[in-house]
Parts: sequence; C-alpha cells; structure tokens
Amino acid sequence: MKVGFIGLGAMGAHMARNLHRVGLLASVWNRSSDKAQALAAELGCELAASPAALAERCEVIVLCVAADQDVLDVVQQLLPGIRAGQLVIDCSTVSSATAHSAAALLAAYGADFLDCPVSGGTEGARDARLAIMCGGSEAAFERAQPVLAAMGATIARFGDTGAGQATKATNQILCAGYIRAIGEAMAFAQSQGLPLAQVVETLGKGAGSSWYFVNRAPNMVRGSYPAGFRVRLHEKDLRICRDMAAASGAELPVVEAVLRDYAQLVAEGHGDEDISAVFRLTERLFD
Repeated sequence: MKVGFIGLGAMGAHMARNLHRVGLLASVWNRSSDKAQALAAELGCELAASPAALAERCEVIVLCVAADQDVLDVVQQLLPGIRAGQLVIDCSTVSSATAHSAAALLAAYGADFLDCPVSGGTEGARDARLAIMCGGSEAAFERAQPVLAAMGATIARFGDTGAGQATKATNQILCAGYIRAIGEAMAFAQSQGLPLAQVVETLGKGAGSSWYFVNRAPNMVRGSYPAGFRVRLHEKDLRICRDMAAASGAELPVVEAVLRDYAQLVAEGHGDEDISAVFRLTERLFD
C-alpha cells in the first residue's frame, strides 16, 4: 500500500513520519513547499508536484489541513489524479457538512472517503498515540486499518460519513470545559499562595485530574505557552460546534464562554499560543 500525505503542520509532519516508520509513506505535499521539501529530504520519500500528482502515485491519501475550505480545496486539486478504488482519509477537524461534501466529490470518481479527525495533541501525533474518530463505510474503515494503526492507538468508527467529525466536535467541547476550569483553578491556587508546581504534581493524581491538567497546567506554572493546540485552531473548532448545535436550536454555554475568552486572547496577540494561555485571562480575576 502506497500512502500520500497532504498537510505537514505541527500534527501532520509527525503523522507522516509514523507512516514512513512502518513503510507506508510514498509521497508528501504541502501548500508551503518548504515544509514538504524538508520532510521529503528527511525521510527520503517523493515530493509531489501537486495534489493530483500525489494522487496518481498513491492508493491511499491522508489529509491533515486547518479548515473546512482547505479540505474542499485540496480535494478539488486531487480530482484530476483520482481513480476508482482509491481512499482519501481526512484527519482535519472540520464540520460534518464538509465531510459530506468531500465524500460526494470523491464518490463521483469512484473513490472512498473517511472523515477521521484526531485528538491527542502534538505529543500524541509524535508518539503514534492519537485517538482517531472515524466516519464512513465499514469497508473503507477496514481497508484503512494499517494506515490508522500507524498513527493512532485508539481507533473507532462511529457511523457513516460525518460521524467522525461529530465525535470530534464532542471532544472539542470537552476540551473547552477542561481548559477553562483548569485556568480558573490554577488562578485560584495562585491567589492562595500555593506552590503551583506541587499543586499540579499532587492534584494530577486526584479525582479532578485530566489529560489537559497534567500536560498543560505546567504551561501556566511556567508562564509559557508553546503551541500544542493553538488558540486560533480551537476557536475555529468551537465555531463548528456552535453552528452544529444551532442547527438543532441549541446554545452551548461553555462553548460561548470559551469563544469569548479566545476572542480576547486573539485580540491581545496570543492567537498562536497554546490554549492553556487562557490562564493569561483567569489570573486577572484575582488582580
């Protein structure tokens, strides 16, 4: 099986490396050509001249790009090289509606599509420990197993096209709640004069712990927020959650509150920091 990878950002580059590690990666492409050139040189794989050229070479194509329009643009660029029987796996986080649109474009050429958004941060991408949430046919899901297993540790199909993205939207709501609660808790601990590193070490083993607390509260202790999951990207994801909920006539209070926080962080120039930068705002509660 020859696999091509498109989208070599903070997550995608690690995922492509893991496909190379098991001998599946054949070709890469990225909108910023310097990233693709560097990774192709590092791994010794082909640097595709275009998405269509990559599609001509590969049986399976993995996408990991930033936004809905990016997915649709890349799929359109793939089409001249697409042939019946190919499989496109989209690991981007986009709306269920975009997944349906991409699947329809590819189906017209006889190709299959899986929406397979991922969770686990850059650490999970690096260590091939991602949780992968899949939507699409059972047959396509089974065919994709070697590819998915090279990138993730927890892999599940939730239903037909769009179900993976709906599951990821659920995950992003959870992340929003965790990061806001952690920001408030750490700001409270700081206001009480507690040793923050010790708070993280001890409470990280208690009932109130979470992946985000253990892995991102240390950013708050250090006052440094290197990009693991950028504010701008989670903001984009939460807008998707808001729109999907609005389609059912619902409003999500946690989502709305965190979107307000992110709007402020972006306005203050922190949009490319990790979402743990919400501590910049919560610690002001005690000024």
